[in-house]
Amino acid sequence: MMAPCPGPGPQPHPSALIAAMLTPHLPDSGTFEQPRFAPRTAPASALREAITAACRRPEPEALAPLLAQARLPQELAQRVQELALRLARGLRERKAASGRVGLVQGLLQEFSLSSQEGVALMCLAEALLRIPDAATRDALIRDKIEGGDWQAHLGKSPSLFVNAAAWGLLLTGKLVATHSEGSLSSALRRLTARGGEPLVRKGVDMAMRMMGEQFVTGETIAQALDNARRMEAQGFRYSYDMLGEAALTSDDADRYMESYVQAIHAIGKASGGRGIYEGPGISIKLSALHPRYSRAQQDRVMAELYPRVQQLAELARHYDIGLNIDAEEADRLELSLDLLEQLCHAPALAGWSGIGFVIQAYQKRCPFVIDFVIDLARRTGRRIMVRLVKGAYWDSEIKRAQVEGLADYPVYTRKAHTDVSYIACARKLLAAPEAVYPQFATHNAQTVASIHQLAGPNYYAGQYEFQCLHGMGEPLYEQVVGATSAGRLGRPCRVYAPVGTHETLLAYLVRRLLENGANTSFVNRIADGSIALESLVAPPVSAVDEAAAREGASALPHPRIPAPASLYGPVRRNSAGLDLASEQVLADLATALGDSAHVPWHAAPLLARAAAPGPARPVRNPADARDTVGHVQDATEADVDLALVCAADMQPAWSATAPVDRAATLQRTADALEARMPLLMGLLMREAGKTAANAVAEVREAVDFLRYYAAQVQRDFSNATHVPLGPVVCISPWNFPLAIFMGQIAAALAAGNVVLAKPAEQTPLIAHEAVRLLHASGVPAGALQLLPGPGETVGARLVADARVTGVMFTGSTEVARLLQRSVASRLRPDGQPVALIAETGGQNAMIVDSSALVEQVVGDAVASAFDSAGQRCSALRVLCVQKDAADRVVAMLQGAMGELRLGNPARLATDVGPVIDAEAQANIQRHIEALRARGRRVHQGAAGWTDAADTAQGTFVPPTLIELDSIAELEREVFGPVLHLVRYEREELDTLLDQINATGYGLTQGLHTRIDETIDHVVRRAHAGNVYVNRNMVGAVVGVQPFGGEGLSGTGPKAGGPLYLLRLLARHPGPLAPTLQAVAATPPDDAQRTALQAPLRALADWARAQGPQALAGVCGQMADQSPSGTTHTLPGPTGERNTYTLLPREHTLCLASSEADLLTQLAAVLAVGGRALWPAQHAPLRERLPAAVQERIACVADWQAPGQPLDAVLHHGSADALPALCQALARRPGPIVGVTALRPGDTGVPLERLLTERALSVNTAAAGGNASLMTMA
Repeated sequence: MMAPCPGPGPQPHPSALIAAMLTPHLPDSGTFEQPRFAPRTAPASALREAITAACRRPEPEALAPLLAQARLPQELAQRVQELALRLARGLRERKAASGRVGLVQGLLQEFSLSSQEGVALMCLAEALLRIPDAATRDALIRDKIEGGDWQAHLGKSPSLFVNAAAWGLLLTGKLVATHSEGSLSSALRRLTARGGEPLVRKGVDMAMRMMGEQFVTGETIAQALDNARRMEAQGFRYSYDMLGEAALTSDDADRYMESYVQAIHAIGKASGGRGIYEGPGISIKLSALHPRYSRAQQDRVMAELYPRVQQLAELARHYDIGLNIDAEEADRLELSLDLLEQLCHAPALAGWSGIGFVIQAYQKRCPFVIDFVIDLARRTGRRIMVRLVKGAYWDSEIKRAQVEGLADYPVYTRKAHTDVSYIACARKLLAAPEAVYPQFATHNAQTVASIHQLAGPNYYAGQYEFQCLHGMGEPLYEQVVGATSAGRLGRPCRVYAPVGTHETLLAYLVRRLLENGANTSFVNRIADGSIALESLVAPPVSAVDEAAAREGASALPHPRIPAPASLYGPVRRNSAGLDLASEQVLADLATALGDSAHVPWHAAPLLARAAAPGPARPVRNPADARDTVGHVQDATEADVDLALVCAADMQPAWSATAPVDRAATLQRTADALEARMPLLMGLLMREAGKTAANAVAEVREAVDFLRYYAAQVQRDFSNATHVPLGPVVCISPWNFPLAIFMGQIAAALAAGNVVLAKPAEQTPLIAHEAVRLLHASGVPAGALQLLPGPGETVGARLVADARVTGVMFTGSTEVARLLQRSVASRLRPDGQPVALIAETGGQNAMIVDSSALVEQVVGDAVASAFDSAGQRCSALRVLCVQKDAADRVVAMLQGAMGELRLGNPARLATDVGPVIDAEAQANIQRHIEALRARGRRVHQGAAGWTDAADTAQGTFVPPTLIELDSIAELEREVFGPVLHLVRYEREELDTLLDQINATGYGLTQGLHTRIDETIDHVVRRAHAGNVYVNRNMVGAVVGVQPFGGEGLSGTGPKAGGPLYLLRLLARHPGPLAPTLQAVAATPPDDAQRTALQAPLRALADWARAQGPQALAGVCGQMADQSPSGTTHTLPGPTGERNTYTLLPREHTLCLASSEADLLTQLAAVLAVGGRALWPAQHAPLRERLPAAVQERIACVADWQAPGQPLDAVLHHGSADALPALCQALARRPGPIVGVTALRPGDTGVPLERLLTERALSVNTAAAGGNASLMTMA
């Protein structure tokens, strides 16, 4: 018999151990040369470094110097206010213009974004013209128009057009509703009979086109030039913008390039030699000219995009017209500056002042970018046009920083702060007239007045100009452009004029709808007569001062926009990410990755006492077998046996440790992981083939698990009431070797269980580091032991041991079934079956109807199918596209796949890394070839961007698309970068859902549609643990999208969800409500709960009338405790709605020898709203029950019969019968079914065992913008 395990001995202070652990060891581990991570072509400079450093500066710090510059002397400020009042009064009193100008603005003001109608208009404008088939257009009209409260707007607006639109929309709503309401007049019935939905569709289509004409200068550049003549005659100038979304494919980029070339020729000829300042110009969008316009692809951008930009600039120079480079998202700014600098140094453009650049005042970097541009102009001997805008991507910048856990926002969170920045930056521009030609783009009368006064009265041609958007700013600038003798200001204004078809308008139109309708928008507020003009034109400095007086400090961020780290409130801190577009971050990361590559990584058993030395095998990089990442010594049988002894010995001490102390060790580990992130990334990238972005996400997920479980234990647990299981074995996979590994361990330790951790054979090194950090943070060595090695030896020996009370497993369904059989023959010391939590694979589908935005579908499908080389449990496997849209989706998808880079993840530019090993590679390739041999169309991407030398030594599979006739052709999950595509008819949606459900898997499911009815229908029918709408379907966030499936995809409960820790307890207090309330952002929606419990109420009434009185009390208690049918909104980033719903496991087998226990089980099943399966001998009892209760009970002759549905088992009785029952369940094909055992007479049924969890994540900004954020005052 083995001697007892010695105690851990004195533990050093955790902070000292962490400090030691964070010091990297740097002896050279070999001669293999790692690829360069993120080489930069542009030279660094002090001015560029200042830009980088300012990106995420705290808001008060960033605004302080700008406040001083924007605070005008009293006399000047008085003149500004007088002029601003004059302009605003003229704008408000101005009669509605003839024609279209102002009319649609009235419509936007009337249907503000705060109303349901504004959102409905957004969705229609964005989707209607894109939908190829009439049936889906009709469904969208019904969905968006019928639900709007148009009648409330009738007669409210002074604009005839707005009232007409409201009447028309009201009529449309009634027409759609006729079939159900039947209350319309005979005339309307006749109209419906004549035209029906097609007539309605045509009317709505025309209304959308009218809106389009308001914002688009012309469908072609020739039309636009012709339409501009009237305003040019009044003194306006134009800069034309060829509409279109960012290129996803090379074909897209070629098409946009050709449109720019044609436009420059046409504009140049129309200019007639008027020159850069007096004549028309063009604005270009760099993301339209290259499909991979990002910092990660800098080499391609400079080699492929730059020549195009120079070609366009040279053509513009030929005609002497201005060419402006439009601003885009914050993460592209520095890349744009690289291009601008190279362009300004081009010999072919020397001395020409037609190069323009757009700078966004809402960015904290704005003043530093202006410093750089002024310096660049002086260095290159030119004058650069600078268009100063406030910024058009504010909502998406907020969301990106929250999602990625970045240090702060790159933009200001308050409108007044942006306005202050604008004034301060305008002064910078006006102070350098020889270097820049300022172009002030604003629709705000206060800003116009400020610029006018700051520039002084002695205006000269070419000093500066104003700019406005076509269809939005003309009413204001008609007071600005023109002679002072006519009461105007005598200053020029250039109209930013979009050109394109109505189909290309939509993304642009949505941005304009958002900006105009936002509650803080001047355009919105000027039309609201209830707002005093003096308030409307108050200087932004005053707004900042007033907020400071209220809040006790100046320039604080918006109180309703938490910093990324505070996204989840005071309960837990959001994990910190890395900005992989920041040059400083990339430079530091490159150094750290180099250091990580020289660490002699080593893994071995980490036991409560030292393991004996043994042979070590190399761990090789799957991207390049020549790179030995480190070495691992596998655990022996003796190591396993020793670990089991030590675990059993340590269990009492660890379970007696106060929950707050257990939580503290996890919190310290989380902090240590964050501090060590770059080194850990290097290990993940080499050992597991992770890209840099995936490695960041992996470390963050591990941190989130630690903090989430620590917070729950600290808040809810007491050792007196929460009793742990005992020793738990954690078997983790290679695809998330840190996140899932740490998530399992953190949960088990938090709940008070000691852990025996068996990492995947392919990834032991990162597991060893994780355990070392946990030990350094204060987890005793005996409470957590690491046992690397093969599953069939180390894993099997651990799972089979009688001292193990729980098994946590993530991997294949087949291995999960083997584990079930292994533990089925024994019980825990408390007489319960051994707990098994298994999270397995999925045949994950995404459904796309023809109302979806194709560009968004393709981006999300590529990310969902090919990120992590498709090696995610949640990855998209089958894309199901409505036939009407399929050809376009397939063409764009293939084009986007062609732009992916396959290669070594040691390079930032790599999109798709290797699969984990040669066995995985061979299995995937066999699948592809088998389907090719059956005549299926196979398309493989990344061919143009794969360096054969870079992939020759690794286990790579190119991104692959295979078209199938039916989902039924797929017999198993293919774990790699292979996406299957199925086409379906609109009317076949239910058949398709049946086929998806028939696979038996239920992990993730995606949906792209603009129709709420379709969303409701698909979500209701989906048998998947995680459903994603109008977004990608990977990357579930801890506590935001609790992750886990049902059916063949796992046992539950969901990792990173409120019920997970409860499964790791032998006993806990019954009520679940406090735990659920603590993690939710709002009170639950329990609308379904009452209906689900109707049969339970009938049972309680029966018990009170004629049954056992005690049963009525049990029913009441369970009714109160059951959360089934409740939906909880979880905290998360803006622009998403994340909900967590608890529903019944559908079929629960009830096994009890006494009638009282059987009725207790029935009460539990009815409390959650499920169905009870009773052995046939209980049929007489069923007959005595109320009809409503009988409907929820099925008596079965043989519950073991093939095909009998079964989702859970309740067992009252002797423990002696349990092993045979568990073994019988383990022999059943299909999903793993767990048993909950109770002693005779026990009424404390743990209701969470009878629940299934559903997480739903909806992208609420899918229509092109975040209405809820934009309406924030």
